[in-house]
Amino acid sequence: MSEENHIIDTLPLEELSALLQEAGYRTNETEHNGSKQLLSASQGIGFAVRPGNTLGEGLLDFTISCALRVQGELPEGLIPAWNRGKRFSRLSRHGDFLVLEMDVIVAGGVRRAHVRANLEIWDRLLQEFLLYLRNYRDENRNESRDESHDKDDAPEHEQAISTEAAESDE
Repeated sequence: MSEENHIIDTLPLEELSALLQEAGYRTNETEHNGSKQLLSASQGIGFAVRPGNTLGEGLLDFTISCALRVQGELPEGLIPAWNRGKRFSRLSRHGDFLVLEMDVIVAGGVRRAHVRANLEIWDRLLQEFLLYLRNYRDENRNESRDESHDKDDAPEHEQAISTEAAESDE
């Protein structure tokens, strides 16, 4: 049985790093709160790969996470609209950060191709997320302008979400 068809039920962090590199990502291993994690980037936006449950030296699951700093108030409905419309990921707010996360499960046995497919899904979700934020911001800006034309005293405000990726301080 080739290595590609071999079923894995745990994934050492070093092997996950190699899978990310095979998919074209640079990775750096760092330590956060006493636990190792991988840092990488896609579309110029940083993300972290955090171990979940472990068995020995292998991961049973892990979370891929991207945190963006929020400047100002988020438009109402931004987070629930994303969560209703997207599978495989969740969007939440943690303090000054808007966080997109996706869990990947290895436990029970999967092929390496399954993990690679999840990395491809993550990359696609991250692209869609950035487009979603840009479109949501533009739609919100247009609605504010329309309302200010209707009411002279309506405050015009602009929502801003920085694409400055958060360092893993959560």
